Amino acid sequence: MSTESIQAAASVALSQHLAGKKIVVVGGKTGIGLGVARAAQAAGASVVLASRRIASVQERPELADFTQVRLDMRDEASVKAAFEAIGPFDHLVVTAAPDLGTWGAFMDESADGARSYMEGKYLGSWMCARHGAPKLRAQGSITFLTGGLAVRPKPGYAAVTSAFVAVEALSKSLALELGPIRVNTIRPGFVDTDMWSFLPTDAREGLKRQVEESFPARRTGKPEDIGHAALFLMTNPYVTGTVIEVAGGENLVPSLG
Repeated sequence: MSTESIQAAASVALSQHLAGKKIVVVGGKTGIGLGVARAAQAAGASVVLASRRIASVQERPELADFTQVRLDMRDEASVKAAFEAIGPFDHLVVTAAPDLGTWGAFMDESADGARSYMEGKYLGSWMCARHGAPKLRAQGSITFLTGGLAVRPKPGYAAVTSAFVAVEALSKSLALELGPIRVNTIRPGFVDTDMWSFLPTDAREGLKRQVEESFPARRTGKPEDIGHAALFLMTNPYVTGTVIEVAGGENLVPSLG
């Protein structure tokens, strides 16, 4: 069998796995979350996007084929109401996080920035799993999202690192507690999305060049790379309690500045 035939057969098999399935992506309107949503839809699933604000079709025509539900990860009542509205579903992927650049520094006079980031990322992921798990059908799964800072901390990112490590620990704990529901984490490397828009244009472009020149993959990550990993975790029934790194070899090279 040719390589093309094998790839085509794998694509068909993947579509059959998700045909008729209902996927909820928290934070799925932009960036990595939208990459996951598009991958799941292409594999045959119906997709619900859960986020703080519902976008109109006029504003975001590319979202017309998705169902949208309002969900604020910092508000447990909002999270609970969202999953009550969604009803039974098959897989949950939590990609949302507070904006980068909002967490404050370790020695700030107030810990408000760190507290806000931890609540938004860690407790937000906790609440989504807490209220989503009872709605999951048999063979369901939960997938969280962290980042390379979980294993390669950098000065100034203490809150982000702490939140990522906590989410990865939560993932492993819930794999035990919720089994046979499967719970995993994707740990992306640099993915070129609007998440980095807080950086000046020159700094962002410089970072991209560093990634392309130094990472073994010789390119930046794309949302569809993470979407591919999410499909694997949704469709492989024997993977749970693990962290999948999708980073282009980032941890094999010196840390970027």
